[in-house]
Order: sequence, then structure tokens, then C-alpha cells
Amino acid sequence: MDRKTKIYAVLFVLLIFGYIYLESTKKQPINWFPSYVAKHKIPFGTYVLNKELSSLFPSTKVETVDIPPYIYLQDSTRTGTYFFVDEALNFGDTEFLSLMEFVARGNDVFISTHGMNIDTLNFETERLVSKNLDEKVFFKQLNKSFKGKEYTFDRPFINQVFTKIDTINTTVLGITGYVNSEEERTEEGINFVKRPYGKGNFYLHTFPEVFTNYNMLHETNYQHTANILSYLRDDIPILWDTYYKTGKSRITSPLQYLLGSKHLKWAYYMALIGVLFFIVFEGKRKQRSIPIIKPLKNQTIAFTQTISNMYFEKQEHKNIAEHKISYLLEFVRVKLNISTTKIDAEFYNNIAMRSGNSLEDVEILFKLCDTIHLKNQITNEELIHLNTLIEKFKKTIQYGK
Repeated sequence: MDRKTKIYAVLFVLLIFGYIYLESTKKQPINWFPSYVAKHKIPFGTYVLNKELSSLFPSTKVETVDIPPYIYLQDSTRTGTYFFVDEALNFGDTEFLSLMEFVARGNDVFISTHGMNIDTLNFETERLVSKNLDEKVFFKQLNKSFKGKEYTFDRPFINQVFTKIDTINTTVLGITGYVNSEEERTEEGINFVKRPYGKGNFYLHTFPEVFTNYNMLHETNYQHTANILSYLRDDIPILWDTYYKTGKSRITSPLQYLLGSKHLKWAYYMALIGVLFFIVFEGKRKQRSIPIIKPLKNQTIAFTQTISNMYFEKQEHKNIAEHKISYLLEFVRVKLNISTTKIDAEFYNNIAMRSGNSLEDVEILFKLCDTIHLKNQITNEELIHLNTLIEKFKKTIQYGK
């Protein structure tokens, strides 16, 4: 190695270490991932609530349940309030039947999640959409003890309301909606209900963000959280579910442990860089001749057919539909250059204008996608119908009507 090469190598090493230093000392961005995990201190974790439950319910035992409800409730002697909070919850029919039997024996189930369609209890939900950007959301409890105080939330979220309830057996506990700049209500709907079943009760709530660290530490919003939790009984244990959570609550691999620590992460990166230097400077001298190896045959189509047959034979129509919807949204982003973050009336109009499809056809397609998202299972006919609408939509863009 001549003198000039050594100078370049030293400069390259200094550049790498300078970059590592800048990356390791810069301020980390806020993680807004909606994990709802009790151990997470990120804004959308539930660390604060988990710590404060003992003060809110001083005489109540709080138990952690880290297994599926179907397995946990096989013991018919279990008692308590089963507490679920997550971005989305999809119970199987058998599992939800276990929850209903659990409630019928005199226990309670509290479920807070975005949207739920429960046929057995006659509940349906849909998204409540604001008409103007300057409108703000409000939440209100109808119990007179709370004096009609309203609360707000300043982060983007999916505001779901109940559109179908059993009015005879259901008690409305809370509402949500939007208020314009003149303090006039433009939209309003039910977001918190109580449904007696047997000797117990179901509590259904569509705003899980109320239990997150960010909401509880934002101004006086913790009072809203406390008002909702006041409906929980204090004479039976609170069964805190940790199984149905969007975020992982435990370390599942050594690499996750390394990357989870700032110092270990950069030690790992430096080790990789050291290996790279060894390969570049040592391997160049000792490298042997490389034999010619024929490239592997492209088996992409065969692999795709095999995977699709596996899904179809197992009757996993919901998984197939979810994949097709994901590819549809990617197609809209790439081909039409339209953001799919917010799906509303403006989104439908933009799609219709740029794709050549009618506004009615666009609304039918994407509302079908929303309906499938909220279902636990779909039929073969629903999957075929979805595929037909998607192919028609793409064909119109490529070849015109």
C-alpha cells in the first residue's frame, strides 16, 4: 500500500467515525408507534395508566394476562373485569363466545379499540369524518356526575362511532364529534356504551388513545381517562390483557436486544465496519480465483403460485383480501400519485378524476375495502367480488373504459 492510499484510508476511517459520533449524539426522534404496551414509555404506550391503576383502584387486584382469552377462560372459576385496549382487536367466534360466557357468569369485559362489528351483540361502527381542517374533536361523558365537561385530542387518529346498537338493552355512556371555529357542532356520534349480558356487562369504547401516555399527560385529559375507568368494578380483579397488543412487550431475539440499546447498537455497527475493513484490505491480497456459478433459475412465478395455493386451500380468504387491498393502495400511491393516509370524500374525488373511474365505482370499491378490514373472516364470494372490482379499477386506468 503506497503513501497516497494510506492517506485516503485514514481519511475514510475518520469520516466513518465522525458520522458515527454525529449519529450517536443527535437527538432521537419521537416514536409515535401505537403499541399500547404497559412497559412502553413512548407516547402511545400505556406505562402511565398501568402504574396509576393501583392508585385509581387501591383495593382491587390487577392481574396481567399474557395468553389468549380462549385459553385463559377455560377455567370457569375465573372472575374479574377483562380489560382490552389496542389499535385493533379481532376475536375469533369461539373466543368471543368464551368472553360472553365469562360475562354471563357475572363478570365484565371492557374493550377499547378502533371500530368493532359484533353481530352477536348487534353493534356496528364506522368512521366519523370531519368536514373542515379547522375543526377539532371533542369527547364527552353523559353521566351527570361529570358535569358535562368536554375533552379534546390534538393528534391524528381514527374517530369511530357506533352506527348500530341494541337501543333496548344498551346504555350510551359517551359521545364524540367535531366542533368548528365558531364552537358549533358539525358531527356527533356515540363512542362509549354499556351492554348488559347475563349477570355481567360489556363496555365497548372506540377511542383507545385515551389510555395512552400522551393523552394522560396532556393537560387535564387524565380526568377523562379516570371518568371512563370509573365504570369498572372495584370488588373484582382487573385482568389486564397483554396478549392482544400491536407492539411487542418482550424481547424476541438477541439482535432486538442489541438494537434496543443505544450504546450496544453502535458497538454492533462498529464491529460490522471493522469486518468490512478486514474484507477490503485483507481479502484483496488473499482472495482466490472465483469459479463461475450459473445463476439460479427464476422461480418467482412458481413460488407465487405455491403460496397462493396454500392460502386458498386453507380458506384464508381474509389474508388474501388484505394483501390485495395493500397492493391496491400501493398502486394508487405509485400510479396516481395520491396519498392513501386519509380515505374520505376528497380522496374519492381525486381517485375518480385521475383514474377515469366513476365516483360511484370508486366509493363502492374502497368502502368494500373498509368493510373487509373490520371483518374477522370473509367468504369466497366476497373475495371474488373484491378481486373483480380491483381488476376493473386497474383496467380502466390502463386501457380506459
